[in-house]
Amino acid sequence: MDFLFNTNVQFFIAAYLVGGIPFGLLLAKKFAGVDVKKSGSGSIGATNVLRVVKEQNPALAKKLGAITLALDAFKGIFILLIATFIFNLSDSTLWGIATLAVIGHCFSPYLGFEGGKGIATGMGVMAFMLPIETAIALVVWVVLAKTIKISSISSLSGVLVLAISSFFIHPQMAHAPVIFICFILFYKHIPNIIRLFNGEEKRV
Repeated sequence: MDFLFNTNVQFFIAAYLVGGIPFGLLLAKKFAGVDVKKSGSGSIGATNVLRVVKEQNPALAKKLGAITLALDAFKGIFILLIATFIFNLSDSTLWGIATLAVIGHCFSPYLGFEGGKGIATGMGVMAFMLPIETAIALVVWVVLAKTIKISSISSLSGVLVLAISSFFIHPQMAHAPVIFICFILFYKHIPNIIRLFNGEEKRV
């Protein structure tokens, strides 16, 4: 058990456990009295919180959706900030932390290893690790969100643009963590992709 005293391992565990906190589920239950796991898409993310709570209180839905988005994005960044500015950990360790924060959100230990789609947490850690690429991805996301108004299309398009742009902006870096995180995000969106092909995906 000596490995548990290793700083890197401790941060990896912390990233997974903090990443797994289901803020959307907790906020919706506390302030709207609804279980987002049993409504809408069943996701614990901001989009489903917005969609489910909107049915009974549109104003509250926007607030809870925004707070969920912010908290889901920040929970990965929080661990990365401590790892970087207090412990001065290596880039490879930071990428491990980023990846495990996303895994924690998507496969939460508090929800029987189920979870959200990972977009907010993924974009949060990417904003810390690859700020330029993330800025480009967010522009794509905003444009598509305003025009197409289908969350899965705008989100996955942003993820794809981020991954591709990273090869041009940082050609020398190891891209395995970026590709792996993007793979997780696409994997969690398989039901959405199927609904898109069937013309059943709902607008937000």
